[in-house]
Amino acid sequence: MARVTYTGRNGTRAMIVEHYVGLMCGTSLDGIDAALVSFHNEIPTLTASHFQALPSALRENLVHLSLSSEVSIATLGQVDAEVGELFAECALAVVRAAGLSPTHISAIGSHGITIRHAPEPPAPFTLQLGDANRIAEITGITTVADLRRRDIAAGGHGAPLVPAFHQAVLADSGENRVVLNIGGIANITVLPKDPNQAVIGFDTGPGNTLLDYWAQQHLGQPVDGDGAWSAGGHCLPALLEILLDEPYFNRAPPKSTGKELFSPDWLNRRLQKLGRQPSAVDVQTTLAHLTAHSIAQAVCDHAKDTERVLVCGGGVHNRHVMALLQDLLAYRGISRVESTGLHGLEPDWVEAMAFAWLARRHLQGQPGNLPSVTGARHAVLLGAVYPGQLS
Repeated sequence: MARVTYTGRNGTRAMIVEHYVGLMCGTSLDGIDAALVSFHNEIPTLTASHFQALPSALRENLVHLSLSSEVSIATLGQVDAEVGELFAECALAVVRAAGLSPTHISAIGSHGITIRHAPEPPAPFTLQLGDANRIAEITGITTVADLRRRDIAAGGHGAPLVPAFHQAVLADSGENRVVLNIGGIANITVLPKDPNQAVIGFDTGPGNTLLDYWAQQHLGQPVDGDGAWSAGGHCLPALLEILLDEPYFNRAPPKSTGKELFSPDWLNRRLQKLGRQPSAVDVQTTLAHLTAHSIAQAVCDHAKDTERVLVCGGGVHNRHVMALLQDLLAYRGISRVESTGLHGLEPDWVEAMAFAWLARRHLQGQPGNLPSVTGARHAVLLGAVYPGQLS
């Protein structure tokens, strides 16, 4: 814990500043986000950030592990170790970027990399890779990891976990808000202005994952940039209807999903139902509409009184998806759709900041889940602690 002094009108006072690191890699598997978050009392501030792209061989192994039914235990163990070491390097890099040393950091909150998320009975589970023993050993910093499985043990989905952070930093007693994260999978947090009304949140469906896959297949690029390619095509109503005819969209929350459902196979099976071979660009355009329509429908079904939608995640940079979303929500009477950056949270770093916040919650002995979001029977302390260097 670092102590910073400042001089006020009444003399010199001491203000405690705590520093935490949050590490996150989402379902897009583009790379690792590292955020160094400084807490002045309870207020989190992004002090430094670092992004590390995943090496291509590691990414290929992770894709295989997350989608294949045939998984090598040896590969699983090796990738777990490799991811842990890479996460440790990212943590040290963001500490250096902040001009600090590891001794200044209270803890690291590591999400790991999800390779399977199966929260439904009969044996619900979720699995993230990234050996926290290695993170703690290499950095010397206490690490809080395995943050999802205790919620599942308590009967929840283990996801989404970020709504508790959204509530802490973005709730406003003056208006009903929705926080929308567009990552590989999109999710929303409903923040009512009435403090007696429960916060809810859930995965709405595909965010960038199918758009990224299609761009990789037909552009040879990891993403469709700012959505310029999809903006140049035409939405195919028949295909959109087939895509939206997915039972998940109509399920009541709590619910969560991932690439296990919205996979390349899921898309290809539905393309076959179309009965003809559409142009690649028109498929991309229709996938952009799928993302926007499924999000808009979720907001209108479960947060019809929303006055403002705050958007974070990589999808905030996709101008085509954002324009579609703004039009769809405006049609339903929601005209304010804007980046969380306008409210003090840089949209690219919200999730990494949230896992720093969750690590702090654990060390404070405070629960990190919201049962109204995940469906858990009760609030629980999330994660396990891997101590850093002994003093």
